[in-house]
Amino acid sequence: MRHSKLVANFLGLAIAMIMTLFHSSSAFAVLSAGDEVPNYVRSQITGIDLHGQDLSKSSIAGATARDSNLSNVDLHGTVVTLADLKGSNLNGIDLTDTLSDRVNFQKTDLRNAILVNMIASGSSFAGAQIEGADFSFSVLDSDDQKNLCEIANGTNPVTGVSTRESLECSDRGVGYKPPMPGA
Repeated sequence: MRHSKLVANFLGLAIAMIMTLFHSSSAFAVLSAGDEVPNYVRSQITGIDLHGQDLSKSSIAGATARDSNLSNVDLHGTVVTLADLKGSNLNGIDLTDTLSDRVNFQKTDLRNAILVNMIASGSSFAGAQIEGADFSFSVLDSDDQKNLCEIANGTNPVTGVSTRESLECSDRGVGYKPPMPGA
């Protein structure tokens, strides 16, 4: 069941990515007459302060946003792929249902972040703070999952899910996965 849910989420994110790239030629994606949403695709936005904004219809795919303040930003359902967020404040960010593959999350503050159903393969979380982050049903590289389990603690204040539980950490050892049958 988890596999089919991940496949469905991936297909939805792939469609969102195609739609975002369709609109990437302009600085804004138009929702309806008069309603424009910022589009940061391939932008240099290092140091930007977007604290608390609803950017759920925008994209930061391919953007360089190092040392930025994206705390409490709503980015659910967006495309964040290939973004460089190193050293940014992502405390309380909502990255639910995002395509966040190959993103540089190094040294970011992901405390209390909601990362449910996020596809983050090829991303780097080295040095990230993850206390209270919820990674439920996210697709992570196995090495990232193991490394994040080493520092996982806390419970997400919004979802009520513990960080260790959301990462499927085991008390038998860091990132322990039982052997395959017959192995």
